[in-house]
Amino acid sequence: MISIWLDTLSRDLIEDGGLATLMTERGVSGATSNPTIFAKAMSGSDRYDGQLRAELEAGVDDPRELFLALALEDVRRAAAMMRPIHETGHDGFVSLEVTPDVAYDTEATIEQALELWRRLDAPNVMIKVPATEPGVAAIEELTARGVNVNVTLLFAVSRYEQVIEAYIRGLERRARADEPLTGISSVASFFVSRVDAKADGRLPEGSPLRGRIGIANARAAYGVYEERFAGPRWDRLAGLGARPQRPLWASTAPKDPAYRDVVYLEQLALPGTILTVPEATLHAFADHGDLSRMEAFDLQAAERALRDAPVDLAAITSELEREGVEAFCRSYGELLDAIAQRIEDLHGASVL
Repeated sequence: MISIWLDTLSRDLIEDGGLATLMTERGVSGATSNPTIFAKAMSGSDRYDGQLRAELEAGVDDPRELFLALALEDVRRAAAMMRPIHETGHDGFVSLEVTPDVAYDTEATIEQALELWRRLDAPNVMIKVPATEPGVAAIEELTARGVNVNVTLLFAVSRYEQVIEAYIRGLERRARADEPLTGISSVASFFVSRVDAKADGRLPEGSPLRGRIGIANARAAYGVYEERFAGPRWDRLAGLGARPQRPLWASTAPKDPAYRDVVYLEQLALPGTILTVPEATLHAFADHGDLSRMEAFDLQAAERALRDAPVDLAAITSELEREGVEAFCRSYGELLDAIAQRIEDLHGASVL
């Protein structure tokens, strides 16, 4: 099974019927969000003003708390729309990310993730946790506590191995404590196009590996997925109702306009995976996507391409993890500033 999740979320999309249409006409069965997505959604729409006024009248005036209230409402409403999908299978999830200021703090990540999980109180939501080193420890603890986790900002295969181990250990802790494993879901969001964008600049002009490192990296990760969610250790957990942590391909819109705009969807439509797709890329694939173009999965070829590539992939993925957190922090800061400015505007207009 291959699933399509929308890589955006906004109140406009929910209230204008766009999300419902994409679910019906494009087979969308999930949605994800992050600080950058919410910054764009909230700064470009007045649909949030009504709730913002109500929160201010209730005495909530801290921009961080206001952001969480607004974001939680979007996720809650989208999750309600997706609930019928969830009740008939393993999809229908909507994800909300912990704020990026806790990305390097394990305890703060756990505390905030548990708060968001409790406030959403729905079986088909996931809490996104960055795959930083402190985030890996949080993934184990949150899984052990029964939280659905969407692991984000994942670039390196070696980090992915740590993420899988954290998920399995969390499930094993629940099993030892006689806690149920059924109903717990997790995905690992492996970023693709950002790897190519970084690697291409370090490859010789005309290299046949340009635009290929990201796909090879993702396919190598898929090989790890197939290996780790098999065998006696996993079979014991599966027998108790555990679900594998599905790979989710993120950043699926090419950064280089010279590349085929749906190439990552065509090359990574692998069994058991999830494709997160921006709306424009989703429509492009409906128009001219062709899965017959997908090359046969060859793990050895992917590993060989990575091994022989004249770039330091470990350095690239480390840079991307750091830059990803920094970019989300900037978006989060801009979002809080925009909310603070909107509060002033509402006061200035004597709306309150």
